[in-house]
Amino acid sequence: MIAQTEFDLKDQTELLFLDPHNPCEMRNLEKIKSDPQITIVDQIQSQVAELIKLQNPSLKFSPQKLNTEVERFFKKTEAETYGVWVYYPWRKALVHLLQEKDFIAVRTVRNKYKITQEEQDLLATKKIGIIGLSVGQSVAISLAMERSFGELRIADFDTLELGNMNRLRNSVTNLGVPKTTLVKREIAEIDPFLKVTVFEEGITDQNLDKFFTKGGNLDLLIEECDSIEVKLKARIKAKELRIPVMMDTSDRGMMDIERFDLEENRPIFHGFLKEFGNEIEILKNLGELTPSLIMAILDYKNISDRGKYSLSELGKTITNWPQLGTSVIMGGAMCAHFARNILCGYNIKSGREYVDLDKFFRKADES
Repeated sequence: MIAQTEFDLKDQTELLFLDPHNPCEMRNLEKIKSDPQITIVDQIQSQVAELIKLQNPSLKFSPQKLNTEVERFFKKTEAETYGVWVYYPWRKALVHLLQEKDFIAVRTVRNKYKITQEEQDLLATKKIGIIGLSVGQSVAISLAMERSFGELRIADFDTLELGNMNRLRNSVTNLGVPKTTLVKREIAEIDPFLKVTVFEEGITDQNLDKFFTKGGNLDLLIEECDSIEVKLKARIKAKELRIPVMMDTSDRGMMDIERFDLEENRPIFHGFLKEFGNEIEILKNLGELTPSLIMAILDYKNISDRGKYSLSELGKTITNWPQLGTSVIMGGAMCAHFARNILCGYNIKSGREYVDLDKFFRKADES
């Protein structure tokens, strides 16, 4: 853990770890604790109780017996200096947590054996990139909850707007805050030990290589942005580096998987764009081709009736492609599920599938 120098609370914007065994960090810790505006959350006894239970799975602890074991634990270790303290400046909150190894063990214990320990350890080495943070926000949080990555790189140039909040779970108190900041903060509040790298300007020609390669190549790209140009350039780069790509489109539960890691000559978007020329020709003529490219990527004949009507109303009665919160949440879960399976080495093939909820529980005479 990096040692911290003394700091001014007012200047602190990033998550801060404070080791009570480090004299300098201990001074900073006392400074934070002395501020009456800071909320202190110290549930270390409860976390130790959980740790004791998971270390003794065959034992049945009564509440009294568990309390006795926790008391015995803290007779050997001073509670105040045990574990690590984490300061969340945007919350004005100081939280007392277990050390990283024990924190991870307790936080992921309910993953077993849906996710094996070997898989959990493997996932902790993986780097995932997400471009676009509407569906992408739901994906990122789902991945973080299951701890399915070691590093997450997120890119979006946009800030939270009121019109996002039919599908992006957040608070009106965060209107105007960059979406990347909001996702990074939410993940930090779930698990401060996860690494999240932010590209607040979105994906550009200047940072595309950095997004894919700095600190090691991505193991998986999840592309959820609106820009056709970025969709194309990201896939061309992923194909060059042999990185698999996933995309959820929130209409009829459409899920795309492109295994460029296994099929180096696979055409982008499953070959749906081949009528427009090769990748270079498409990029060169992007301005005039964009409407047709959108229809080809979405495979117009397979769009839902309401999706087709929505497309016909763009620029007339609506300004953007509609997305529902239910669809975005489901898409995030599906992406996280298949991401985990791909990264764990399971035989997930390329293709496009639909998980269309409107096909279930319908009467025979309804469509």
